[in-house]
Amino acid sequence: MIEEPPLLLVVDDDQEIRELLKDYLSGQGYRVLTAPDGREADHILTSNDIDLIILDLMLPGEDGLSICRRIRATSRIPVIILTAKGDDMDRIIGIEMGADDYLPKPFNPRELVARIKAVLWRTRHGSPGIESGQDDKRLSFDGFTVNASTRELTDPGGEMIRLSSGEFDLLWALANNARKTLSRDEILDLTQGKTLDDPEDRSIDMLVARLRRKIEADPRIPRLIKTVRGIGYIFTASVQRP
Repeated sequence: MIEEPPLLLVVDDDQEIRELLKDYLSGQGYRVLTAPDGREADHILTSNDIDLIILDLMLPGEDGLSICRRIRATSRIPVIILTAKGDDMDRIIGIEMGADDYLPKPFNPRELVARIKAVLWRTRHGSPGIESGQDDKRLSFDGFTVNASTRELTDPGGEMIRLSSGEFDLLWALANNARKTLSRDEILDLTQGKTLDDPEDRSIDMLVARLRRKIEADPRIPRLIKTVRGIGYIFTASVQRP
């Protein structure tokens, strides 16, 4: 049975951008649906199995940040947000809301395709740090259990903890390098296979803050993921493998 190409949803209020992206991405082998706002996006999401959402933040009515928050509360569909160039605060908040990647406008369509491929690959196969032939895809720490095959995290009580794709990749990278200080560049390479383009980029810090809120007893005084000032982060928990 031939597998269908990924189905993408482009949400942008600019009709010209929607049409350009639909034409370009269709030419790259993707199936593409478009929506001008959150209401139409919701309608499409309820009647289609969307593989990835490309979401502009500046939308009429409900803004992209609110839409991203709603999507992430009920779904693991990966989201790439589009932001105005230099609008760092919206980008950071978007990452906090659970977006898997971001791209500032104006952007090169080839860069968008590269981001789409990377996010879809991570969502389906795990981060670059999870090798496809690796036998051991489970680990535990401090009562938590991480399963890279199902990309699930369970807490000490056996309850599932909902993680975004980016949060899971970060946890897996940190846990597999426990007791080792990782720079932000190293974390980005382990999770996305790339390096920081902008030294002022705080997306890794925001991702760490989000993950801390889900696994730390007190995120204000982190015990599992500690900051190494001027360098990066270290996962201090003792990690066991089955």
